[in-house]
Amino acid sequence: MTVRALYLCEGSSDTGLRFHIEAIAADVGREILVTVPDLNRLPSKPGHSVEDKLRAAQRLSDGERAYDLVVIHRDADGHPADHRRREIAKAVAQVSPGLAHVPVIPVRMLEAWLLLDHAAIREVAGNPNGRVALGLPKAAKAESVPNPKALLRQALATASEEKGRGLKKLQARFCENRARLLQMLDREGPVKQLASWMSFTNDLREVLGKVSDIA
Repeated sequence: MTVRALYLCEGSSDTGLRFHIEAIAADVGREILVTVPDLNRLPSKPGHSVEDKLRAAQRLSDGERAYDLVVIHRDADGHPADHRRREIAKAVAQVSPGLAHVPVIPVRMLEAWLLLDHAAIREVAGNPNGRVALGLPKAAKAESVPNPKALLRQALATASEEKGRGLKKLQARFCENRARLLQMLDREGPVKQLASWMSFTNDLREVLGKVSDIA
């Protein structure tokens, strides 16, 4: 039976994680249908809290239990991961009691996951054969970067070797380029060294195993 999953992300450029959710489900032999609702369709946009987003998604599904599990992305943003886990668990218990959930909690920001694949950054920057140093951290330090979004933006600019108008055009496409990098993320690559990524993937596999007994 197909598992029905709801994915709530922090921004539109985070939607690419759905492809990894689908691939991980396939790895463990589960068919999954991932829905990423456009909450901006609602007459009144929801707040940024997990509870607000869950209630908004519930309204889009006419208030019915339309899903077997929910995957919720919430950047740590300097908070301990356990703080975010409790926040997510509390919101799910309040809005959809009993619904299985998987937290996605990158340290600081999801961009930390995208800093490790130099080849992908060069490709997305439009200069796959470039050799200029990108000044990116090793995997052990990636989740300690104070502002991974700013570092990723700078790495794309450096990798492109663009100047002037070309650089401005590249920088204007940052959200699209970030989304593409997320889709290209190699699940078997350096990201596996990051604790937050491994926590997400392990949690997802575990929950899929439990959901399979009731879905």
